[in-house]
Amino acid sequence: MNAKHSGQCLCGEISYSVDIEPVFTGNCHCKDCQRSSGSAFIPAMLFPEKDVVVSGEVKYFESQADSGNIHKRGFCPNCGSQLFARFSHMPGILGIKAGTLNDSSNYVPKLDFYVGSAAPWDFMNPELPKKQGAAQN
Repeated sequence: MNAKHSGQCLCGEISYSVDIEPVFTGNCHCKDCQRSSGSAFIPAMLFPEKDVVVSGEVKYFESQADSGNIHKRGFCPNCGSQLFARFSHMPGILGIKAGTLNDSSNYVPKLDFYVGSAAPWDFMNPELPKKQGAAQN
């Protein structure tokens, strides 16, 4: 049986699968996500970490967000693909970057957040709700 959501890094050294629906989906437009992705936003899916099966050794880079919380971005040490995120204010939750999904049609964002930091050239779906700051505020 195929997992509901599965994906991998560019070189295939790290893969993941999860058989449940995400607890949250949304596009983060904060400056850190822009810098770390090299793009306008990061499409994020959040899952209980206990439900995500990860194969391969993930390396994490830690930084402090504008909120003061610690954000750890997980990537493949071989190809550099950014796959995961852990948040100090949400223990037990694992973020997955939707661009790493094997079938990206499974990603359906529910919100654009940190739109106050969005790049001026970014085009956002006008049908999605917008938040100036964090998704949970």
